[in-house]
Amino acid sequence: MAERQGQERTEGRQGAATPTPRERAISSYESARERASGSIEEAPLLALAGGLAAGALLAALLPVSRREQELLGPVAGRAKERASEAVTAAKEAGRQRLDEIGLNRDKGTETIRSLLDGASDAAKASAQAAAAALRGQQAE
Repeated sequence: MAERQGQERTEGRQGAATPTPRERAISSYESARERASGSIEEAPLLALAGGLAAGALLAALLPVSRREQELLGPVAGRAKERASEAVTAAKEAGRQRLDEIGLNRDKGTETIRSLLDGASDAAKASAQAAAAALRGQQAE
């Protein structure tokens, strides 16, 4: 009995000093979430620009149907030209505004790197927690 109590105390101290894989995964997730929300709060325009870029990429990947080509062919050329002019003007205005408030490519790169690092940390901790849980089940 005394042996068991001593063992429990040792395990208790180890548990307090060494977090479990699950606790590490939760901690990594929370850390990544805090970094991501902080990054978005620091650079909301960059987050918006990323979302717009992703939407434009998806739209560009979708094929145009034959019917769309028939109906929109003549108008499409003029629309593309005007859209290109509008995009150029918007990019220039956006770039000027971002420079005015101190957001630039370096800040955006730093924000994205922080997001990716946080996601990577969370994924590693989750994988370690899953592996530890599986090892624990196999031992039983």
